[in-house]
Amino acid sequence: MKNADASLLDATGTIARATIKDVAAAAGVSVSTASKALNERGRMASETRERIQAVAQQLGFRPNAMARALVGQRSFTLGLLTNDTYGRFTLPIAAGLSAAMADRGVSVFLCAIDDEPERVRLNVNAMEDKRVDGLVVSGKRVDRVLPVDLPAVHMPVVYVNAACPPGAIGFVPDDEGGAHAAVSHLISLGRKRIAHVTGPRSFSAVGLREQGWQRALSEAALLCFGEALSGEWSEAFGYAAGQRFVSYPVSERPDAVFCGNDQIARGLIDALTLSGIRVPQDIAVVGFDNWEIFATATRPPLTTVDMALKELGRQAGLTLLDMIDGKPVEAGQRRLPCRLKVRESCGSPAPWAE
Repeated sequence: MKNADASLLDATGTIARATIKDVAAAAGVSVSTASKALNERGRMASETRERIQAVAQQLGFRPNAMARALVGQRSFTLGLLTNDTYGRFTLPIAAGLSAAMADRGVSVFLCAIDDEPERVRLNVNAMEDKRVDGLVVSGKRVDRVLPVDLPAVHMPVVYVNAACPPGAIGFVPDDEGGAHAAVSHLISLGRKRIAHVTGPRSFSAVGLREQGWQRALSEAALLCFGEALSGEWSEAFGYAAGQRFVSYPVSERPDAVFCGNDQIARGLIDALTLSGIRVPQDIAVVGFDNWEIFATATRPPLTTVDMALKELGRQAGLTLLDMIDGKPVEAGQRRLPCRLKVRESCGSPAPWAE
């Protein structure tokens, strides 16, 4: 093998981009053998394949995307279509998807759309014209589909944080499990009167998180602190709920509140604090979402449930690659576990919490 560390200089004396011929020459093999080794094709000794790949890495060789597309009849690109134009949910999903694709030589194109079917159709057509290999469809809520007729799309599709049509494949956070973990954590800290303040009941996530609250209390032989308070996903509603608790006699107040999202939790904490009620000493508070711009700026910093959106994106991307490669993938919706992010608003953390 020739010296793979030698610089590749062009006629002007600047470093040139390594080619497949450079890799073959440095490894002492033919161009066709080098190509087979780098594309994981053909039969050869594993030692030879690994040696060629090591040489390519030393030379900083990067395969030509257009050539790869012609050979493999693939564009090595994925599309990410979303109506979450604010990016609250889609940006972490896109980060996880891109991270999973980076070392596989696959690029991700993000397309944010409004809920306008015609605009969606035009964007999907543009992706098909560019021969995108597969499509990830990401939404703002798990019980709604995007306004687009995707059965006619001639590429594999995976849904993330959106409703999964019959026969399709989707990934969503385990809302019920995340709520159960949050309330179980509060119970482990000795809290017994745990209230629940949440969003509009038209969201399926609201019902699932309420079920998690109820299940954790039932397992601990504790009663629900009245009915769940349902309203807007807003700090204003959280503040109003906090004022309601403040109006109760001290002996009848909750000693903890599990909130359906971080905005509600932050508004609730403001109402309690302004009324002289200490968080977490008097009333512990836990949120849901781990929206860090809210959670870390809350005083005290908010313990909350992280929906693991990056992991949703990563798993969706890997599944999409399997579909593109023709591997069997079972249809249906997968619920991935959430993680509890412990900060100061709940009191001392339990040993098992993250």
